[in-house]
Parts: sequence; C-alpha cells; structure tokens
Amino acid sequence: MNRLYDFLRRHPTWVDGSWAFVLLLVSFMAIALGEENGGYQRPEWRGMFAAVLLAVVVTLRRRKPEHMLVLAIGTGLYQLAADVPPLPANFAFLVIIFTVASRPSRGPSWLALGMSLGAPTLSSLRWPNETEGQSAAETVVSIVFLTIAFCLAWVLGDSLRTRRAYWAELEQRAHRLEMERETQARMAVAAERARIARELHDVVAHNVSVMVVQADGAAYVLDTAPDQTRNALQTISGTGRQALTEMRRLLGVLRSETGEGTAQDYVPQPGVEQLADLVDQVRDTGLPVDFRIEGTPRPLPSGVELTAYRIVQEALTNSRKHGGPDVGATVRLAYGPDALTVLAEDDGRGAQRELYEERGLDGLGHGLIGMRERVGMVGGVLVAGPRPGGGFRISATLPLTGVE
Repeated sequence: MNRLYDFLRRHPTWVDGSWAFVLLLVSFMAIALGEENGGYQRPEWRGMFAAVLLAVVVTLRRRKPEHMLVLAIGTGLYQLAADVPPLPANFAFLVIIFTVASRPSRGPSWLALGMSLGAPTLSSLRWPNETEGQSAAETVVSIVFLTIAFCLAWVLGDSLRTRRAYWAELEQRAHRLEMERETQARMAVAAERARIARELHDVVAHNVSVMVVQADGAAYVLDTAPDQTRNALQTISGTGRQALTEMRRLLGVLRSETGEGTAQDYVPQPGVEQLADLVDQVRDTGLPVDFRIEGTPRPLPSGVELTAYRIVQEALTNSRKHGGPDVGATVRLAYGPDALTVLAEDDGRGAQRELYEERGLDGLGHGLIGMRERVGMVGGVLVAGPRPGGGFRISATLPLTGVE
C-alpha cells in the first residue's frame, strides 16, 4: 500500500488522467443516451469536443494550472457560443478552481474566484429551457447553491494555499534557526580557541622567556661564578614550576567545562596581587623594573584583575625580547574612581612597527592581539606604540563599572 501511495505521489498526472478519463467516459455516455432519448438535441460532436477539452484541463491541472484555467474559461465560452449545455465533464471547472486557488499566484486565483461567481448565472441564463418546470424562486435557489459550490471549491483551495505557506514558513524558520545555531556554535568554538590561545601564549611566552634568559646567563657564568649559576638554575626551576601550575590551572578549567575535574583542585587565576611577584621574577632576569601603585587599592572584578596581570606580563616579556641591552622598564597601576589604568613602558630601542601593527612580520604576532582582545572583553581601551624619546609604551584603561 505504501509503495502504491508513493508511486501515485510521484506520478500525479497519471492520477489526474485517470479521473479525466472517467469524466470523459461519463460525458460521452450522457451525450449518447441523451441523443437516444431525445434529450440532447445539439450535435453530439460539439459536446464531445468540449468534454475532451475539459478532460485535458483535469489531466494537466497540476503541471500547468494557469494555462488550464484559461483553457477551462475558453471551453466554457465555447459551450455558451456553440450551445453545448452542461455536461458531467464540467466538474472540471470545480477542479481547476480549487487547483488554481491552492497555488501561490494570486492573480489567477482571483480570476478563478470571478469564474466561480459568474459561471452558474451564465449557465442558467444561457439554457433556461434546461430548468423548465421550476419556478423562478427555485431557479434562483439552484443558482445560489451552485454558486456556493463553486465558491467553496475556491475557499478550500485558498485554505490549502495558506496552510502550505504556513508550513513553508515554519520550515524556513527552522532552517534559519539551525543555521544560526551552527553559526553560534562555530563562533563559540572560535572564541574558545582564541581564549585558549591567549592563555597559552601568556603562560608559555613569559615563563619560557624567563627560563631562556636565565639559562643563557647560567651558561655564560658556569665556570666563573658557580653561585650565580646555582641561582639561575633555581630561578629556572621555580619558573618552570610556575608555568606547570598555570598550565594545570588552564587544563583544569577546560576539563571542568566538559564535566571532568573540579575547580577546587586548581589554583586561582593570577591578579594584581601577584604583580609584585611577577616584577621580582623579571628583575631576577636582569631587567630593572620600577613598579608603583597609585591610588587606594581595592577589590577588583576578576576579569579586570586577570587582564591587568596579563598586560603587565606581556609588556615585560616584550621589553626583554625587543628592548635591547641596558633597557629599563616602568610599571604603573593607577586606581581611579571608575577605571583602573595600567601603564607599562621601557626606554629601550622599542619594537619595529611591523611587530605591533596588524599581526606582525610573520602574521603570527599574538601578544598585542591577545592584549587587545582581553581589554575589549572588559570594555576597556588599549594604546600601544613607540614612546616619545625612545622605547615602547602600553597603556590600558579598564573600566570598573558594569564588569563582573
């Protein structure tokens, strides 16, 4: 049964053709019987021709509904002109009206509605002898009921059109929602990848830079100053442990989001309270740093604290990498009524323009990009560039209102 239903759905013209054949056969029988009984006094070939045209209308109604509507109207006019009274095949008028009304095109649908209103009246006026024996009131009632039947066919078709449009809109809306969900998922993945990249860069770049500087210094004084070598190795060891701790924290956050691990097993993210330790660590590598706090320290939102820490960390790392020999750095942390200002600058030779504009010479400059992303996430403003008189300056203003 399902196979038969699927076959009929795939071949609607065959189904319509079958019904058209039935209408044609019944119409031919009505003409033939009418001629035998003296009831059909018109030339039978005219009626058969009209029946064939109406059968074509039913057969092709779904493939070319607008054309078949025109053919049906032409056939009706032909019947009026050739004096061919209503036949069983005239049921095709109801079928084509329903079909056209169910399609999205409104022009042909209104034409079909006009046909519904006018066809019964024209038929009664053209063949008044067909209703002999009926009173005028009965004739009017017959016209009204026939008009209602035609209009009902149009109403049913228009209702089907509305339902199809409704379901099409629902499908489009579901498709749009699915596309939006996919887009949001991709954006979430991209944002998560950017966040992980920032964290990894801040953790790895700073700590590895410190370890490299200390390792180079230890190798340089290995034979002449064993005590300095020992101190350098201790610094490398402590920095490595700190890097591992922050890496464990980062991995712990990632695992907790997927249901593995708990946040209490990992240390909290660094904030402004850890800046003094960071500055001491950098000083141990041989970079003089003047660190000052202006204003009255007070509790800050966690996002602002982490952003301030990472800005100072990245700025000092860049000073070691690009400042050249005998470079000195300055770090200022200013508490304002509505914002925290972070200033980090050095008096070295500064970075080349290509390193802080766009994405760097190799297209992989993530440090300043990560800074801008962090500052943007808390609604702040970052200014980075060469300092007047030489060196490099990074200034960030982080708002304290509306930030969690």
